[in-house]
Amino acid sequence: MSVTVTLSLTPRQAADKRLHAALVARELRMREQDIALLRLVKRSVDARRGALKVNMTWEAFVDNEPMPEPLAFDYPSVAGKPEVVVVGAGPAGLFAALRLIENGIRPILLERGKDVVERGKDIAQIQRGRGLNPDSNYAFGEGGAGTFSDGKLFTRSKKRGDYNRALQRLVYHGASEEILYEAHPHIGSDRLPRIIADIRRQIVECGGEIHFSKRVTKICIKDGRVTGVEAGDDRIAARAVVLATGHSARDIYEMLAESGVRIEPKPFAMGVRIEHPQQLINRIQYHGSREAEYLPSASYSLVSQVGGRGVYSFCMCPGGFIVPAMTDASESVVNGMSPSHRNSPYANSGFVTEIRLSDFEHLRPQYGDLAGLAFQRELEQAARANAAGGATAPAQRVTDFVSGRASATLPSCSFVPGIVPSRLDEWMPQFMATRLREAIRVFDKRMHGYLTSEAVVVGVESRTSTPVRIPRDGQTLMHPDVEGLYPAGEGAGYAGGIISAALDGERIAEQIATYIK
Repeated sequence: MSVTVTLSLTPRQAADKRLHAALVARELRMREQDIALLRLVKRSVDARRGALKVNMTWEAFVDNEPMPEPLAFDYPSVAGKPEVVVVGAGPAGLFAALRLIENGIRPILLERGKDVVERGKDIAQIQRGRGLNPDSNYAFGEGGAGTFSDGKLFTRSKKRGDYNRALQRLVYHGASEEILYEAHPHIGSDRLPRIIADIRRQIVECGGEIHFSKRVTKICIKDGRVTGVEAGDDRIAARAVVLATGHSARDIYEMLAESGVRIEPKPFAMGVRIEHPQQLINRIQYHGSREAEYLPSASYSLVSQVGGRGVYSFCMCPGGFIVPAMTDASESVVNGMSPSHRNSPYANSGFVTEIRLSDFEHLRPQYGDLAGLAFQRELEQAARANAAGGATAPAQRVTDFVSGRASATLPSCSFVPGIVPSRLDEWMPQFMATRLREAIRVFDKRMHGYLTSEAVVVGVESRTSTPVRIPRDGQTLMHPDVEGLYPAGEGAGYAGGIISAALDGERIAEQIATYIK
């Protein structure tokens, strides 16, 4: 039989795996040799009350009962089966393709960017300031935006689908089993590309197709039904199309609007990246404990209401780096990433505030439902205009940003292309600057030391989500006006990260199986 045991350990005890069996045996009042196997099912750090604890839950197998086999996935051959076009090879598109295969449907994936290996080369060029490929960068390419920007696997909504099954699917394709029990699972941008490549191999081996450098330029519609897509000079027929293009595919929204396909503006969030020394965050979060050395790089999650609007940390990257995430050379956009070991000396986080429909209402007469995109682009271009050229980014010491003064010098920063002093508080919309300033003061009261001259704000964090939603029916998940068109993931406005997008892609695939068969 198996028994579940939860213990609250010191960081030193938690780090020493040799102690775990004995501690569990003592809790169960049995001999250690009577425990056949231990399987860790959950681990989290509790630093709320000053005394650091690591809460660990195991499933203990006793009486020599074997541990159950890991969840298996059956991917049959789909050669000669009905075909579905999937636009975009991010988590929504890849997981939709895998689920389509499980349902006996042949996916044809079209990805505007390159495969992870070639994409990595283009990203290296951006980091070195040697130019930007608008179709192959931190936002576009195999694996989507999350592949080279952290690989965190956290979703606030467990209602979208089987969260554990999604993690198991990643483990099946090469992820560490640690993601199955960590409170905030994380793969890391150094490991995720290999997993994405394995998923691609699986799709191709089953008879599916993946085509890179294929940017879709038209959704073909006849009598209110999808008939296929065009990608340059190529036309691919299909009864169903999954539109999983990610939150930065502005040309897709423009193409839909020009074709008369209904889209909708929606609220989103923008702000900056804020970066501190990781040792400072560790000291604050772990209360200066000597046992902090046994714990991972500390993270934080902050939220407040300022002037009636939410201001919050977003995509926090302990032991990570700030990276250039623009898709056009006229923009300055930043994001964050962490390698699997999270061992950089820096801790960065998105630091953003709500953007409401009323904030870009003045752009509606010119841009219609794309007004939010125009507002987003204006801030990104302002950031570029206040940088020094190349892929450099404008920055300001946090103390100077809050006090409203110029930074004569800047602290060291993880952003490889380089940062230059700039009065971010002057050129960003004042309602944003005012709320971000006040929120930093509020957060400093919760994390004393957060407001420090050692920290820097870097502009701009603008791709938290899309300002546009592509509507869909709540039951069929199709576009309400176009039969066979399935908007999916972050780009359609229905997800907010790797796992939520993956789960959305799976849901779409299941609906397509019902529609086609």
